[in-house]
Amino acid sequence: MNLENLNHSCSHLLAAAVTSLWPQAMPTLGPAIENGFYYDFDFGDTKISEADFPGLEAKMHDISKTWTGFEKIEINSDEAKKQFAHDPYKLELINEITNRGEVLTFYKSGDFTDLCRGGHTPHPKSDLKHFKLLSVAGAYWRGSEKNKMLTRIYGTCWPTAKGLTDYLNQLEEVKKRDHRKLGKDLEIFTFAEEVGPGLPLWLPKGTIIKDELEKWGRETENKWGYQRVSTPFITKRELFIKSAHVPYFEDEMYKVTVPGDDQEDTYYIKPMNCPFHHMIFKHKTRSYRELPVKLAEYGTVARYENAGALNGILRPRVFVQNDAHVYCTEEQSVDVFVEIINLHKYYYDTLGLKDYYIALCLRDPAKMDKYHGEEELWQKAEAMSRQALDKSGVKYIVQNEGAAHYGPKMDFKIKSAIGTEYGISTNQIDLFMPRRFDLKYIDRDGSEKYVVVQHRAPLGSSERFVGVLLEHFAGNFPTWLTPVQVKVLPITEKHLEYAKDIYQKLLAAGIRAELDSRNEPLTGRIRDAQLEKVSYMLVVGDKEVASQTVTERARSGKPDGPFPIETFIDNIQKEIKDKII
Repeated sequence: MNLENLNHSCSHLLAAAVTSLWPQAMPTLGPAIENGFYYDFDFGDTKISEADFPGLEAKMHDISKTWTGFEKIEINSDEAKKQFAHDPYKLELINEITNRGEVLTFYKSGDFTDLCRGGHTPHPKSDLKHFKLLSVAGAYWRGSEKNKMLTRIYGTCWPTAKGLTDYLNQLEEVKKRDHRKLGKDLEIFTFAEEVGPGLPLWLPKGTIIKDELEKWGRETENKWGYQRVSTPFITKRELFIKSAHVPYFEDEMYKVTVPGDDQEDTYYIKPMNCPFHHMIFKHKTRSYRELPVKLAEYGTVARYENAGALNGILRPRVFVQNDAHVYCTEEQSVDVFVEIINLHKYYYDTLGLKDYYIALCLRDPAKMDKYHGEEELWQKAEAMSRQALDKSGVKYIVQNEGAAHYGPKMDFKIKSAIGTEYGISTNQIDLFMPRRFDLKYIDRDGSEKYVVVQHRAPLGSSERFVGVLLEHFAGNFPTWLTPVQVKVLPITEKHLEYAKDIYQKLLAAGIRAELDSRNEPLTGRIRDAQLEKVSYMLVVGDKEVASQTVTERARSGKPDGPFPIETFIDNIQKEIKDKII
């Protein structure tokens, strides 16, 4: 059974039930999505909540018993407008379809008729049984903040009861791993109304994780031949005119008023690092002997995202990119790109992120006006990209959409431990910007040639990467990333002095440790450490004091020891150094 058609059919069923229970409600759009569906409604002044779901689901079950199929009805524009004269949303869609010269089609089931292009299950009476309404949310009509806020109801439908149950169990696991919940529970990050939406505040423990990842990135890039640079957080508008981001990207850029400067000068907060790195590359004459030049920066950037797109630290408005640009010759470009892919693989394999692939995003044939540059350069960049991907051995797919405005883009897609897919980072072979910025080198024969620019960010943004790892590990970070690596737990007050000595030795060894000497039962303090997802607990009692040892308790609950503190320190230092998962 086609799951997409099944869920699309169930969205019709939802709309039929809603209009039956709330006749004044106006259905708008109701597509199938991955593993489910949604439908957006204008309920007017009526407020709908999840408390309404049982009655709504009961109505859906009643209606489905009367649906024997989906009858396709082709209709002209005038008749369609008459039928939906009361619904401005459907009228808007009807006008768009008519203006494109497409045939208008309705689909009728029982007493319910909807504007639809098709894609349904043939036996709704028997197929639409195993469904569940999941949540309700606000959604702007057509995704624009300029339009009215509608009510979106999400649901899912499956061919069998077991399929539905398994999916609902998976959703519960997803909820437990939600990075926003874990970020709050583990005190990783927060947001403040006074600061603004999409602007994360890293708490001390979250800053440790972020700093450790960035430190790893810097150390690794140093070994791989990158040079670090640093660029301003603001720039004149002219820089992004030169890069051709204006006017296409301008709506996502923050303007800055510069007091006292020429009123005609407009500045922007930096939305990406590329143009700045280009200016660094061209500050002096470059020889072919220098290439490839690898300029890296953990650059803070700001991009406006509409409120509906914001998603904790997975999609904020300010973030720090693990960014770099590699300037190479055309002859070097394929091997350089393979090296960059290998760098991605090194990071992901080290973190145990084994399930990944690349999407090679090309131009959308229907939107060719979005892209800059000569056709010859596009073709060459695509050929280079395919050659590098074939050589790398990494699984990849090709998509005829998603390219950058100046060239094809490679998106690394990763599946987490629970199957959630994330776009972590991008990589691009760019032949356009060297010509915009006149980025050249002197070749062996003394002639000037354009470099090839490769944009890369294997660890994406610190914000998104931490969010992905939170969900992937369910907050149980590997020890080298865990904010509190060890909790020292004296059983009673008489063991406190020895516990303090253990604690000081851990700190001296560079271990992130805390001493929990609260006047509470040991079982309660162990539970708190487990909830905090500390890597190890060292329990100190009479036996440990007498033998000058420690007993280790991993967060799994498994005890080990007793053994000397020096043994524990040697073991954990090796675990941290080797970044053991």
